[in-house]
Amino acid sequence: MRTAYQYKLRPNKKQLATIELWLELLRQQYNYRLGERFSWWDENRCPVNACPLVIPIPQLRDNPDYYSQKRDLVNTKDKFPSYKLIHSQVLQDCIKRVKLAFDRWFKKDKNGHKLGKPRFKGIGRYRSFTYPQIKQDCMEENKINLPKIGKVKLIKHRLLPDDFQIKTVTISRKADGYYITLSLEDKSVPASTTEVEPTLKNTLGIDMGLKEFLVTSQGESVPIPQYYRKSQQRLKTQKKRLSRKKKGSKRWLKAIKAVAKQHKKAADKRKDFHFKTANELLLKAEVIAHVDAERGVPEANLNIKGQALTRLSKSIKDAGWGQFLTILTVKAGNAGQKTIGVNPKNTSQDCSSCGEKVKKELNIRTHSCPHCGIVIDRDLFAFAQHPVGKHDLGNAAINIKNRAVGHSVLKARGARCNSRAGKREAHTIAQA
Repeated sequence: MRTAYQYKLRPNKKQLATIELWLELLRQQYNYRLGERFSWWDENRCPVNACPLVIPIPQLRDNPDYYSQKRDLVNTKDKFPSYKLIHSQVLQDCIKRVKLAFDRWFKKDKNGHKLGKPRFKGIGRYRSFTYPQIKQDCMEENKINLPKIGKVKLIKHRLLPDDFQIKTVTISRKADGYYITLSLEDKSVPASTTEVEPTLKNTLGIDMGLKEFLVTSQGESVPIPQYYRKSQQRLKTQKKRLSRKKKGSKRWLKAIKAVAKQHKKAADKRKDFHFKTANELLLKAEVIAHVDAERGVPEANLNIKGQALTRLSKSIKDAGWGQFLTILTVKAGNAGQKTIGVNPKNTSQDCSSCGEKVKKELNIRTHSCPHCGIVIDRDLFAFAQHPVGKHDLGNAAINIKNRAVGHSVLKARGARCNSRAGKREAHTIAQA
């Protein structure tokens, strides 16, 4: 089992200068190695018979791969002695990042789309470095012993779990200072437990939205906090101050830092809200069903990135659906529970009672089925009247749960639920 703990660092002036020097040298090394790969690619990517005759054919040279660039670090240290100050494994990890970025350029994602070309790092854009290995006794009370940096103070707000070994250590720079992330592993704890079989009793369906953050198939709703919108007035004031400063001056840098801190504050609140919401959901059911954010069919997925380019972009990014689903999946796996992503297509259109498709525009927020007579909110928590009683569940959340369980509604599409007994039975199934 792998997990990660993050602590705030409190380095002194000498240690702070060392960390900043390392980041700048690693940035330059990253750009140089990436430039080597680009240069080889531009000269050798086309076949010989495609080269023009008026230009001499360049001499083919060896492809600078991961291992050749690691061996060349010896020459780098001879030409530039300042690189001897950096820990050798930290410098090798920089080469590994170049390899991953360059390899990712040629690979396609699960949807078949080609990823973008890696970019060179500008000043201040290289923000972290990693120790691939470290001693297990590096933690001493409220200090951590980092090779070639020394013992650095940290805010140890929680103890490390027992029997966990430290695998990697990452130092990262953020708006309000430096943080250290410890990657921990305990081989005695299995990475995954027995698969939980979803049923109507142990499964909870959730539907993400912008009016409410989520609605469950049990009729409960979680209000959306909108941390970014609440901080907009403060951001407006700080950006106004920033616009009055001379670019490149000390006051300009100070104003930029203030804006970055405000953004980080909103992001931290959002992440804390996601963790607490995920914990509450996992206490209610063994299996959590949600819409799949990364399905292969473009017209049948949640498409968070695509929706973030619409007029609802600010609200969608403020909600942070993708981050929440990632946190929910990881925490469910660590707890021996399960999350299931289902096809979100027509979850608001299909009737959760009889299965008939009732088309409606986005501004129509109530699902009124002319086939079985049910009146219900299309995807959010609301009260509604049903021929057999009160129904206060979300139509989309019920459909998500039914699809995860593999449960079908009482009547197939195209059939009409005319009898009162059939309506009552369909309503009972939808509430289950």
